[in-house]
Amino acid sequence: MKFYTEEVLSKINNESINVVAATKYFNSTEMRDLFNTGITHFGENRIEALLEKKTDLADLDITWHHIGTLQTKKVKKVINEVSYLHSLDNLKLAMEVNKRRNEVIKCFIQVNISSEESKHGLNVNEVIPFLESIKDLEKIEVIGLMGMAELTSDEDVISTEFQKLNDLQIAIKNELDIELKELSIGMSNDYLIALKHNATFLRLGSVLFKKEV
Repeated sequence: MKFYTEEVLSKINNESINVVAATKYFNSTEMRDLFNTGITHFGENRIEALLEKKTDLADLDITWHHIGTLQTKKVKKVINEVSYLHSLDNLKLAMEVNKRRNEVIKCFIQVNISSEESKHGLNVNEVIPFLESIKDLEKIEVIGLMGMAELTSDEDVISTEFQKLNDLQIAIKNELDIELKELSIGMSNDYLIALKHNATFLRLGSVLFKKEV
């Protein structure tokens, strides 16, 4: 496996951007090699895989993210094993996280910006009421918004969807006086567009590596 960390970081060209390696298709050995290229944030969407890999890589100073959908019944298993949760999208989940978490956790509210039924997340107009409903949950620190654009080659569509989160940030600031500076947007196919829309966390997978044949 050949890694392209240096090439990707040169395109990002901003040390304040957090590159989260989406490690669904990486095994522990490959993740160790990727860590040695300078990637220290790893994101998993499967709880069992995250726990196994975290054990395998316990000697490394990794910041762990849960980037997939999190079922309420599985919160207990993983919520104290990660530093970031990227998929907070309902009150029941928020309350369970607040109950099970030992200390404050940094969370992104997941927003369905593509309006695809297959995508999880709140509708844009649901976010402000949701923020108000969880404001007293002391273990949850909402730091930003997360969204996934439609999987398309049409850059205008992707840009329009990312812009929804930029507009939502402004609306939240105006209505609630809350400044959510972080944006978890951009994957391997659209991260350069995400950067134009103020992404601060990029969830990258295939663009970081190439399988040798």
